[in-house]
Amino acid sequence: MATLSFAAAVAGWAEKVPEAVEAVRNESAKDVVRDMQTLRSEGGRMRYDTGFLWASLMASTSAMPSINPSARPAEGGSYAFDFGQVEAVIAGASLDDTLYFGYTASYAAYREYGANGQPADGFVRLAAMNWQQIVNRNAEKVRKAFGL
Repeated sequence: MATLSFAAAVAGWAEKVPEAVEAVRNESAKDVVRDMQTLRSEGGRMRYDTGFLWASLMASTSAMPSINPSARPAEGGSYAFDFGQVEAVIAGASLDDTLYFGYTASYAAYREYGANGQPADGFVRLAAMNWQQIVNRNAEKVRKAFGL
């Protein structure tokens, strides 16, 4: 099966319902973030000790969130992720906006790419590689929901 671009996945029927394109983009972006954030204990690739890396994910439409070299978990700390911030950025974005999702924990790159003999987790890269499948799945869901 040929790989389709986002526009091609929704082009034929979305012209009839402009909100459909936004719905596909928004749901697909949320699904990629959910994939990035899925913990190993739940079948994903994100390691979880204190939750600091997991909780450091930020979303933006203006620039990629930067790694903070001094951002480390506090001794004995426990952290939670707020998906609401991600949803708010996605919902507030226009179709012309680029959505950026990035981790601010100082060791985020080490966990993603591996270093010093530690294996790469690839939670971002592997989730991004699923983009087209996610878009296709959501395009089909939205098409059916709008009766197209």
